[in-house]
Amino acid sequence: MSNETVLKVADLVKKYENLTAVNHVSFAVKKGEVVGLLGPNGAGKTTTINMILNILEPTEGSVEVLGKNLKDNGSETGNKINFAAVYAHVPANLSVWQNLYVFGLLYEVKNLKERIKFLLREFDLENFADTKAGLLSSGELSRLNLAKAIINEPALLLLDEPTASLDPHIAEIIRGKIKTYAIKTGAAVLWTSHNMREIEAVCDRVLFLSHGKILLAGDPKILPQENGKKDLEELFIAIAREPLSDI
Repeated sequence: MSNETVLKVADLVKKYENLTAVNHVSFAVKKGEVVGLLGPNGAGKTTTINMILNILEPTEGSVEVLGKNLKDNGSETGNKINFAAVYAHVPANLSVWQNLYVFGLLYEVKNLKERIKFLLREFDLENFADTKAGLLSSGELSRLNLAKAIINEPALLLLDEPTASLDPHIAEIIRGKIKTYAIKTGAAVLWTSHNMREIEAVCDRVLFLSHGKILLAGDPKILPQENGKKDLEELFIAIAREPLSDI
């Protein structure tokens, strides 16, 4: 793992009238590092990711990608970021090949047809190239979403519950593809999930969010024991139920 910082989030705040969804959050993700962003529903995970994606504008704070401020360099940094989530659907009326082609054009991918050919082979989608996305199974669609998410070879990959609702076999395949991508390319990965076994298997570090604040951070394999819990799931439940001072 490199010491080069790909993502730097500094004092990030997002307020909606009387609600503070993200409350002065700061963290960094290095090249080749997979970081889990954890917390109960409403903790601020997706809001944080949407600000990193430049979909939402922060109330305060800043996001830097490869040393450049996202607010001032959105178009330049945008081509270095990509995203996947089970709820972020690709156009159902386009075929697998057409979806990859359209997203490749949006990201200005060079040698696009060759890149698509590689991704179809890499994600075992060659037999579905002409199949409309709306006709794919959940596993096939997840593979397409991930292929789309790395079509531009992003330096920063954001994953919001990428394996939710998948059977264990397909989820394991998707996890393996993501981990392999991070290792081979040195991409930084920020990953949200409620599956603590998954997080333990793939993440180098975790950040626990609660009520918009980071309460705990560390190695998922030793963080539970450091806080008197037997595993990550027990720690997650404790954080969801109680303030940090009571954990």
